[in-house]
Amino acid sequence: MGQNRKIYTAEFKSKVAMETIRDDETINNITKKYKIHPNQISTWKTELIKGANNIVDRKRGKKPLSEELDREELLKTIGQLNVENNFLKESGLFR
Repeated sequence: MGQNRKIYTAEFKSKVAMETIRDDETINNITKKYKIHPNQISTWKTELIKGANNIVDRKRGKKPLSEELDREELLKTIGQLNVENNFLKESGLFR
């Protein structure tokens, strides 16, 4: 039998990480409050800061090629799903 690992939501992780950034409480207090290992909290804090850096560093204007390709792929998939949906409606298989 393996250990049961807790799965935390992104919202919860960012909440805990924000508490460490605000510096209202010590990491030890936050650790006791949520019963989470201090290393885990530090990891979440680092991830939050790195993510914030990415948001702040974005510049207006043309998006990177990878984002444009992702958008094109999504639009292609949406179009395909619309065609399939219309076919199913017309055939009476889907209301």
